[in-house]
Amino acid sequence: MSRPIARDDLNLPLAVTTLMKGVVYRDTHEAVWQHIIGLSAQVSDYVATLGLTVMIDEAEGYAFLRSRSDDDLAERGIPRLVPRHQLSLHTSLLIALLRKRLAEFDSTDAGAKLILTDAQIVEMMSPFLPQTTNEARAADQVETALRRAIDLGFVRRIPKQEGHFEVRRVIKAFVDAQWLAELDKHLAEYADTLAEA
Repeated sequence: MSRPIARDDLNLPLAVTTLMKGVVYRDTHEAVWQHIIGLSAQVSDYVATLGLTVMIDEAEGYAFLRSRSDDDLAERGIPRLVPRHQLSLHTSLLIALLRKRLAEFDSTDAGAKLILTDAQIVEMMSPFLPQTTNEARAADQVETALRRAIDLGFVRRIPKQEGHFEVRRVIKAFVDAQWLAELDKHLAEYADTLAEA
């Protein structure tokens, strides 16, 4: 744990520019985290001028920027700063399955980190991949989805542990409990569709 930063030494440009680059985690960005928490009101006011909202979850230890709704941006005459990107089916499926696994994990062992191996991730996704004799192609699809989830900040490679990944808690902010409650129904429908193909 680094020593606390004095109020006069807090740096608004550092806090905002780091948030602009992506999710900030307390455990991996300790010093920047202190700037964000110490200046949270100023960060919120600053990014609001850009049509953004800062989302801070101190309990889980992450912060990120989110665009305001399209209606709110249009009303204010502000263009969307961050373009929306469509996720592939496999990436969306992986993120949903990881969120479900995190919810199950939290119900039994709250507070710890959810660590999965690449083999566990492939096993988790395999019922939802088209049946094929080409296992290498299926593994490539999972690997591509996993890389995208890492790029989005939902998953982190564990240093010095090849093939081990941490599911980051920020995923809870993007896949909410209501959506998760409907997930089993959607997954069953998807699995049925694959079985019929």
